[in-house]
Amino acid sequence: MTENEISKIVVDIAYKVHTKIGPGLLESVYEEIMFCEIKNYGLTVERQKAIPVIWKEKQLEIGFRADLIVESKVIIELKSVEEIAPVHYKQVLTYLKLTDLKLGLLINFNEYLIKDGIKRIVNNL
Repeated sequence: MTENEISKIVVDIAYKVHTKIGPGLLESVYEEIMFCEIKNYGLTVERQKAIPVIWKEKQLEIGFRADLIVESKVIIELKSVEEIAPVHYKQVLTYLKLTDLKLGLLINFNEYLIKDGIKRIVNNL
């Protein structure tokens, strides 16, 4: 399954979740629901996956956590904020670079229309 095929499935799931419960909940609620729905679809999904930072061949104790990683190919970063800030795009791009993955989806559930809250971020795709 390609990154784009996975992306299409995740976007469809996000749309269904948003249609059913709408905006305004905590990010953790959307994360739990998305995790369950992606898993129920039959895809492999990891939640709060640690992303290590390696500097000069040494793994640092500090790292990051990706909200969801689907099929070890697509990073999903979930938000429930009034507005996506430029730092959110940079966050996803940094995760992609650190993991050498090609595609990330930044999804803000706090939008009236979910289509306005979904952004694709690519790393040499």
